[in-house]
Amino acid sequence: MTSFQPAEPGTIDGARAPWWRSAVVYEVYLRSFADGDGDGVGDLAGLRSRLDHLADLGVDAVWITPWYPSPMADGGYDVSDYRDIDPRYGTLADADALLAAAHDRGLRVVVDLVANHTSVEHPWFRAALAAGPGSPERARYFFRDGRDGGESPPNDWISAFGGRAWTRVTEPDGRPGQWYLHLFAPQQPDLDWENPQVQADFDDILRFWFDRGVDGVRVDAAPAMAKEAGLPDAGHGPGAVFDSARWVGNPHWDVDGVHEVLRRWRRLADAHGDRLIVTESVVNGPERLARYVRPDEAHTTFNFDYLHAPWDGPTLRAVVDATLATLEPHGAPATWVFSSHDETRHVTRFGRAETGVALMGTGSTGEPTDLALGLRRARAAVLLTLALPGGVYLYQGEELGLPEVEDLPEEVLQDPTWERSGRTVRGRDGCRVPLPWSGTRPPFGFGPDGSVPWLPQPATWAALTAEAQRADPGSTLSLYRSALHLRRRRAELHEAPLTWVDDLAGRPGVLAFDRGPAFRCLVNLSAEPLPLAGHGRVLLASGPGDGALAPDTAVWLDRG
Repeated sequence: MTSFQPAEPGTIDGARAPWWRSAVVYEVYLRSFADGDGDGVGDLAGLRSRLDHLADLGVDAVWITPWYPSPMADGGYDVSDYRDIDPRYGTLADADALLAAAHDRGLRVVVDLVANHTSVEHPWFRAALAAGPGSPERARYFFRDGRDGGESPPNDWISAFGGRAWTRVTEPDGRPGQWYLHLFAPQQPDLDWENPQVQADFDDILRFWFDRGVDGVRVDAAPAMAKEAGLPDAGHGPGAVFDSARWVGNPHWDVDGVHEVLRRWRRLADAHGDRLIVTESVVNGPERLARYVRPDEAHTTFNFDYLHAPWDGPTLRAVVDATLATLEPHGAPATWVFSSHDETRHVTRFGRAETGVALMGTGSTGEPTDLALGLRRARAAVLLTLALPGGVYLYQGEELGLPEVEDLPEEVLQDPTWERSGRTVRGRDGCRVPLPWSGTRPPFGFGPDGSVPWLPQPATWAALTAEAQRADPGSTLSLYRSALHLRRRRAELHEAPLTWVDDLAGRPGVLAFDRGPAFRCLVNLSAEPLPLAGHGRVLLASGPGDGALAPDTAVWLDRG
């Protein structure tokens, strides 16, 4: 196995750049990564046992989805204790051991911070229910009296998972009472970030994890953390959907007050050294997104315009240009990603007629998918993505070329969208199926032989296991590994700006750009082969070629 060396971060104005500016971060959806104890659920012991896979792959950091105690109403994004580990995943001692093992391999660790809402099982919310209206305990959350004598919600706000964003409680005396706000599931009540006690408690939570050695936090649903004073109606009509990428001036999303929270956390992170704050911020366009990475706020933010873009050359180029142009004045690096635990795997969507994502990426669109075409495009997409300036996020299993699992039996679906939509939207479980590591039948090394994963794995994944692909130089795993190690060695991929190649700018469906004088990336999204003569020596290609770049293929070239 190749020894692991951390990425060379490059320089800014002659000084060594922070690690996160060009890091490749690998998302671990913990429940589905590796099961160390055989209960069918991924855990910290399983993740620790597979760290060598990540180190050999060539990533720089691991982002772990919520590992806190949780009733799992939303896959762990409903937290009942922010200073502990869910027993299904392990213990605080296991977390400490994982951090040490990752750091020994040169891997940094980023954890999820779910700060917009808690679980209904959190002691804070239980105390709020017991204390009654007007109490300091209820002031941590948004408890309000209803309209129409209490019978109707306080306003027209809607939930990201469907339906209204308010649930009525039964008061301690047994009478129907106030309503509480939840922009996500009813089991996820929103915190009021104007409350000083909420602010102070999360300062302590961040210090707790930074002091244990966590290298950064990914802020879940950051634009939700501020609400307009008075909680006015948003103007949502009947049947409105949660479409935050289109909203302007919405009173419950991307409200200016969120930036004060980020500034507070940035000061705290800077006081702990080289710690990262990255936000999940689905907002209206790159200009709004750039506000989250002003010099005193988050270091980076996820780029959803790129993630949601279709497999189309002009669209992708426009997204890249707009992203770089809007972030540059703030000195912030871009991030690039095509899949996550919330989105349809891009092998599947790139094989459809409509290659962009549906709203929230939830479930199957019902369109037929050509998986061979989707995989060919996904292989080209990783070379495009890894050649762009900035950082990259990979989602577990994409290095294996895993498709979305669209035929999960209805009785195993767990995403809250399934029930909230009246069982009409299947949700995100299809991208969360446990990984196949080895063997010829389930559980494919995800857990011990005989264990049953929490979601069923397709039998066809026998050909996609890490074991099956490791020794095959033409496999998707080998392509990712080669690209990541080559990216580490090429200084211009950490330092040099992007320059589009003008003599190919007029060719529809071709993306061509240089990073410095010696590195070129070509991506052919057209239906015709692209001659490679005159472009340089091939370093790496996403597919076979004989002097020409085939459709839906990408190549890295050395022009030195």
